Amino acid sequence: MKRKPFIAGNWKMHKTIAEAVSLVTSIIEKLPNPEQVEVGVAPPFTALSAVAARIGNSALKLVAQNVFWEKEGAYTGEISPLMLKDVGCEYVIVGHSERRQIFRETDEMINKKIKAVLSFGLKPILCVGETLEQRQKGYTFEIVKSQLLKGLEGLSSEHVLKTTIAYEPVWAIGTGKTASPSQAQEVHHFLRGILGKKWDKEVAGSIRILYGGSVKPDNVKSLMQQPDIDGGLVGGASLKAESFLQVCSFMEV
Repeated sequence: MKRKPFIAGNWKMHKTIAEAVSLVTSIIEKLPNPEQVEVGVAPPFTALSAVAARIGNSALKLVAQNVFWEKEGAYTGEISPLMLKDVGCEYVIVGHSERRQIFRETDEMINKKIKAVLSFGLKPILCVGETLEQRQKGYTFEIVKSQLLKGLEGLSSEHVLKTTIAYEPVWAIGTGKTASPSQAQEVHHFLRGILGKKWDKEVAGSIRILYGGSVKPDNVKSLMQQPDIDGGLVGGASLKAESFLQVCSFMEV
């Protein structure tokens, strides 16, 4: 089944409003053909509104880095899915390894977030991935299977089809290390198999599974040549227009 590649830039805690608008302006000017690849950016919350205005009617997608699972209430410092929808987001990253590791988010919290995101018509990007210690002990498949099934627990096939999965080996995030194309493909293929067993072949064949973990212009093509890798969740390389556009234009390299 043909799946359109998706490249999403996760800016993390970077960029003032002016810097964010400048960066997205440069990206829009040289955006690859939207029929060939879907591209999104995830600015910090403070820049979402300004970036949404700059994106306008272009093909660039607006992505949020995180969300809380309630519509509104006494949750100081949190952002609801309603607020993200209101500002123009289409996608929401949920369960990023930094949220799991630094902020101690559990699979149960992540599952609540995914259900909340879907209930407001937004599309979740569920992140899964193992630490270096877990990989060295041989727990990779056990960890990613558990995170995948617990994150998507209680969802219908219809809702799972609206979800994107991002495999992010924690040991490759921000370290400059990258899983080899074969290592990444092995896990992506495994995740697709789990989706097929839990839901059905349509879900397994249709859902996009991105690779995240030091994706750069010099390794994106070899990763994207793997049959089960459908794009990238890009960190550091997404903070400069030139490098991000090179990643997005992997078909032309």
